[in-house]
Amino acid sequence: MTLPSPDPEYVLRGANDAVNTLCFSCSDPEHPLLFSGSSNGLIHLWNLKTHRVDRTLEGHSKKSVHWVKTLPNRRNALLSQGRDQKICLWELAEGRDTVVDSISTENVGFCKCSLLEVAEKRWLLATPWKGLEEVRVLELPSKTSVYTLKPEAGAKLGMPMCLKMWQPSLGSSPFLLAGYEDGSVVLWNLSMGKMLSRLACHQEPIMGLDFDSEKAKGASGSSEKMLCVWRHSEQQNLELQQVYHLTNPGIAEVTLRQDQKILATAGWDHRIRLFGWKKLKPLAILDYHTAAVHCVAFSDHSQPSERLMAAGSKDHRISVWSIYNQT
Repeated sequence: MTLPSPDPEYVLRGANDAVNTLCFSCSDPEHPLLFSGSSNGLIHLWNLKTHRVDRTLEGHSKKSVHWVKTLPNRRNALLSQGRDQKICLWELAEGRDTVVDSISTENVGFCKCSLLEVAEKRWLLATPWKGLEEVRVLELPSKTSVYTLKPEAGAKLGMPMCLKMWQPSLGSSPFLLAGYEDGSVVLWNLSMGKMLSRLACHQEPIMGLDFDSEKAKGASGSSEKMLCVWRHSEQQNLELQQVYHLTNPGIAEVTLRQDQKILATAGWDHRIRLFGWKKLKPLAILDYHTAAVHCVAFSDHSQPSERLMAAGSKDHRISVWSIYNQT
C-alpha cells in the first residue's frame, strides 16, 4: 500500500526551462549545493541553505544540458554534457566559473555519460561517440581513449540510450552496462572490448538504468509501462528477475540511493515513484509536478537524517524532498 503523497520540503524555482539533470554536492555541510542542467543551456548552482541560485554557468552555446556530475573527491570540479556535442570540465574553486577543458563527441543523441573513479585523481568517462552505436571510454584527466565499444554487425541494438560503469572491487577490471534503443541491456567487459551478455527486457528504448554492484542487481525503465529488475550472474549473464507494471508509460530516469535501500523513478506522468530496493516494494508516489519528471537524484550528506532527494521537471521546477531518510 503506497502512502498519500507528501509535500516537497521546498521547491527551487528559476531554472526558466526544463530541468534535465541534477547532481548534489553536500560534502561541505556549511555550503551544500545542488547542480542542475536545463534545456536553455544553463547550469545552475543552487545553495541548499538559502534555496537560491549561487551561480549560473553557460558553456554549451545555449544548447540543452543533459548531464552534470561532480568529480569524486574534487569538490570544485564539474563535468557537463550538452546537445552542442561537447563535454566540459569546469573549475569552480574560489568563485571561478571557467571551462578548463572540453571534449568533442560529435554525437547527436541524448545518452548521458557515466563516470567512474578508478584511482586517486584518475577517472574513466564513458560517452556516446561519433558512430551512432559507438561508446568510447576516455581516461581523465588525460582524455586518452582507452576503450571503444561497438556492437557486432547485425546486432541491431540501435543507439545507446543510457550508460552505467562499475567495477566489482577497486583495481579490478571495469564493466559497462548500456541500455539501447531496441530495449536491450548489454553488459560489456571494457578491457576485452567485448559484449558479455544481452538481455532483451524491454520492447521500447531504455531511458534509464542503475546498478547495485554489491547485490549484482540492476533496474531499467523505458518509454513503456514497466520497470525491470535483473541480476548479473557469476557466469557473466544478465537474467531478468522481476517486472513491475506501471499505470502510465514512460520512465525518464532510474536512480538508486547510495545506501542501496531506495529506488526512485522519474515519470513522464509527472510523478516520482519510490520503491524498497530489496523486494521492489512500492513505498510512495510523489505527485507534485505539472509536467514530465526528467531526473531524480539523492544527496550525498554524510548523516542519513539529512539526506535529500531532488527531482527536475519539464515544468521548470526542482522539488526537494526529505523522505525515507531514517532507514
